[in-house]
Amino acid sequence: MEFNYKFKGNSGISSSNTQTDMSFAPDLNREPTFFVAKLQDSLNFREAMSALHDVVVSDMSFKPKDKSDYKAWLESQEKVWLAQLVADKEKHQEQYERVQKELNAIRSQEDKLLQPYYKAQRKYFDYLYKHDSDAWFVLDPVITVHPDEVFFECFSQDESSYGKLSCSYDTFKEIEEHAYGTTNIDYSEKLYDEFQKIRDYKETTFAIDPSGFEVQTELADDFKEEKIDLPDSWVRGFLQISSAMTLEKTSFTLHPMDMYNILLMLKRNKERKSPRSLRFILEPNKPVQVLFEPWGKKLTFRKSIYEGKSSHEIRIWGRRRLFILERLLPVAKSFKVSLLGSGMPSFWEADLGAMNFTLGLSGWSANDWSASANFDLMSPRAEVDSVTSKQVFDALSTNHVESSQSLAQRLGLEKPIIESALGIYAQQGRVLYDMHKKTYRVRELSGEPLPMDKLQFTNEREAKASNFVLANLVTLGKVYQQEESVAIKGAVLDNAKTYSTELVIDKEMKLKEASCNCWYYKQNKLHKGPCEHILATRVMWSRNAK
Repeated sequence: MEFNYKFKGNSGISSSNTQTDMSFAPDLNREPTFFVAKLQDSLNFREAMSALHDVVVSDMSFKPKDKSDYKAWLESQEKVWLAQLVADKEKHQEQYERVQKELNAIRSQEDKLLQPYYKAQRKYFDYLYKHDSDAWFVLDPVITVHPDEVFFECFSQDESSYGKLSCSYDTFKEIEEHAYGTTNIDYSEKLYDEFQKIRDYKETTFAIDPSGFEVQTELADDFKEEKIDLPDSWVRGFLQISSAMTLEKTSFTLHPMDMYNILLMLKRNKERKSPRSLRFILEPNKPVQVLFEPWGKKLTFRKSIYEGKSSHEIRIWGRRRLFILERLLPVAKSFKVSLLGSGMPSFWEADLGAMNFTLGLSGWSANDWSASANFDLMSPRAEVDSVTSKQVFDALSTNHVESSQSLAQRLGLEKPIIESALGIYAQQGRVLYDMHKKTYRVRELSGEPLPMDKLQFTNEREAKASNFVLANLVTLGKVYQQEESVAIKGAVLDNAKTYSTELVIDKEMKLKEASCNCWYYKQNKLHKGPCEHILATRVMWSRNAK
């Protein structure tokens, strides 16, 4: 998916003995978005931005070991082993010499053909690393200016980690020019190095530079245009984040020292076998306990009490991504942990006073946000017509940020209708759910509308579910109305076989529980989102419930 950017110059930081000026160059192809102010707490901002950078460069994907030396030795030994094999078999000597001659000729030809390619490839990567290291990190942060805060968002290289830094207006002083909106910023590895030079004894100015939005001359030398072809998975990942944030979670708060002990345990031990998980043992009104597998070591956090109403044991994987939070330990007041379930995503919020840092982790490192975590399928799914959806979005746009309850009262609509309408716009990259403040925010991920024809169905299961409903292959069974939820039974005819489904949907139209007797559900449960039969049953029930 191609994005076109236009910047006036580069983002940069200049520093003197008494002052530091930090200027971000916004995308001029988008609606004017800018902000100029002085920072109240420069050090906390430096550490938070450094943690955001750690998200951008994080890559926990599997990297096979370099076995080139071993293969070279193996190749050199091949002749020796072949010679030993035929040494006592003179009758094979003639055949061996013929085959060896042919093999040497093939290898020589292979080296000759591939040598220019390998040289060019190495030269290209060396050039990128030395002269244009930004090309290694294409997932630049997105920045949004709202009436109550300025926030940055970014994805990791392996797309399994999401970072969001929210800076309330208490982070700043002497706020000058500002215009609300969302933009991309010119960001580089060199800029990160400059962040490390920020000191608290210097007054620091923070600016999303407004000068580029003045009258422009197309041929001006200080304007630069970029075309970046981002993978569809990057866009889909952003679309999934907001949906995952709206789901029911098990939450508790960790003291910074307890967070430090988790990282210390991981730093002191090296896992050499599975399972490589953290098992959270949560009992009401008791200290949070964490079991580190496979070592069997357990920590009890006396300063962190679980205040939930029911007991849980929840396991999460990809735990070494938590080192992204390491720089925040000295400045964080607490860490709020929200778990969606075993093998499901988790959210870690660092309270930095006037700032809040959110780290969203997919179920495990190799499971990126876009490939498997189809949580938009589990979000509120009440049927909403296009006129009502636009009415809700326009109402949100007037204030930029608002809770679903406030919008429901203002528009005279039911809360599930509001959340379903905003869910539609979230799937289009135009709305973000703020888990910290429990509000919805207008956040245009792209300056131009996303190609929703390509993103209409985020996965094959959703397309199949739509076809089942259109072909009248879904039959609803008994529907049990409970105090806080609705239990639904259904059947879906798929390739001449009937699959039985059971769903539990809460009063806010969120999928709480579900089961099916198909192969996909038996293999994955809800860890990768519901199967097509569960989704089709839900869509059919939503239509009949209108």
